[in-house]
Amino acid sequence: METKVSQSLQLSTWMNSERTVRKPNGSLRFSQNCGEQHSYKTTISYHLPTRKGWSWQRPLVLKVSCSSENVPASMLESGSFPASFNETKILENKAKEIEQYLNGRCIYLVGMMGSGKTTVGKVLSEALGYSFYDCDTLIEQALGGTTVAEIFKSHGENFFRDNETEVLRKLSMMHRLVVSTGGGAVVRPINWRYMQKGISVWLDVPLEALARRITAVGTNSRPLLHHESGDPYLKTMKQLSTLFEERGEAYTNANARVSLENIAAKLRDTDVCNLTPAVIAIEVLEQIETLLKK
Repeated sequence: METKVSQSLQLSTWMNSERTVRKPNGSLRFSQNCGEQHSYKTTISYHLPTRKGWSWQRPLVLKVSCSSENVPASMLESGSFPASFNETKILENKAKEIEQYLNGRCIYLVGMMGSGKTTVGKVLSEALGYSFYDCDTLIEQALGGTTVAEIFKSHGENFFRDNETEVLRKLSMMHRLVVSTGGGAVVRPINWRYMQKGISVWLDVPLEALARRITAVGTNSRPLLHHESGDPYLKTMKQLSTLFEERGEAYTNANARVSLENIAAKLRDTDVCNLTPAVIAIEVLEQIETLLKK
């Protein structure tokens, strides 16, 4: 039997070391054969990636049970994890579980700029065996490689939105796609008409977290975040708040909502920026499954 944790482990000192073998990649192998159910108490610390590097998070106490390698996809329930907390494996299993319910329908990710639609979308598409498309990238390619920021500057927002609608129209005629939409795609009702041919999921990220992410990487590629004097975080937060007031209600039109605050709470973390794309993708599939099973 093999129990894996995808991040670094710190074992409690009282665990019997003679019954465990540490593996170089941070996995933990129990040498006892798996017959009846056995439970061990371990203390783990997640070594989670952030944009500024790797940072240790506070320890969580988990109950690790003996089980086979082929574990079912886990629900991200409060305080509970599968015996093998391997994010990739859980994601793959969940993708297989909902494949019959999806029936080839496209998944459209909506949300504010910086919410992780592209990053999570790529992870989702790989797990599902879908193709991935980023609407902004398709628009840039259609206009000869001109960046979104340049399009806004040279042609204006309406021109960009027209091209965005055309891209969504074409994508809506296809199947087995994960699509990352632009943050403002939700403002046009016709775009929802196209996205309703598939399943739309709102990645709901706290504005404070968005402001931190965007400030860290800069706002040059964000045409709607005006370059004003003053503290970068404060001005970004102010502008994001204004945008959300304009778009917030439109995001609620999505078929499903994935709240990063809720995911973090289930994992007993206080910072949504510590959530990995795989964990978010698992929750996306959980929400889609709930929706399709109604």
